[in-house]
Amino acid sequence: MALNWVTIVDGKPLLLQDEYFIDTVDNVKCNLTIPDALPSASSSAGGSGGLTMMEAIGTLALTDQRLLWINPDATSSLTSLTIPLASILSSKFEQPIFGANYLALVIKPTTDGGLTEGTTLEIRFLKIGMFQFVNMLEKTRLKAIFMKRLSMEDEENLPEYSSPSTSAGGPAPYADLPPGYD
Repeated sequence: MALNWVTIVDGKPLLLQDEYFIDTVDNVKCNLTIPDALPSASSSAGGSGGLTMMEAIGTLALTDQRLLWINPDATSSLTSLTIPLASILSSKFEQPIFGANYLALVIKPTTDGGLTEGTTLEIRFLKIGMFQFVNMLEKTRLKAIFMKRLSMEDEENLPEYSSPSTSAGGPAPYADLPPGYD
């Protein structure tokens, strides 16, 4: 199953326009937990409240816009996953007493991506340490969020307003202004 799918060409992810690779790591284990749709409080219909858990080993790629995980040769149900960096709601670098370090991510689902609210991803590197990658991911994620907010501000700019005019259908300007407001 490809969740928030990745287009793969010649075994490599196809990049978006103006996107570039920052780092790629092989032998990465991903544990994806997708909650079923929860029933709403106002109705008796809805999901069962269960979980779908998927686990597979593949390649993790970080770009300036997305976190990509691919395994085109996978025999498991999880073959690819793409997460826009601005859709990572939180991240936590876990260092358990017994076991390998891992990165836990909470993901905001995209429309028709196959994920639901509350989806989590655990990332474990099997051959190398991951501390440097975690720092790189956090810096890139913050930059992606900043750029998204900046583009949203550009879209929301309001036009300049001019002083009210005395048109036929509009209200007349005030006649009794306080002293000094001529």
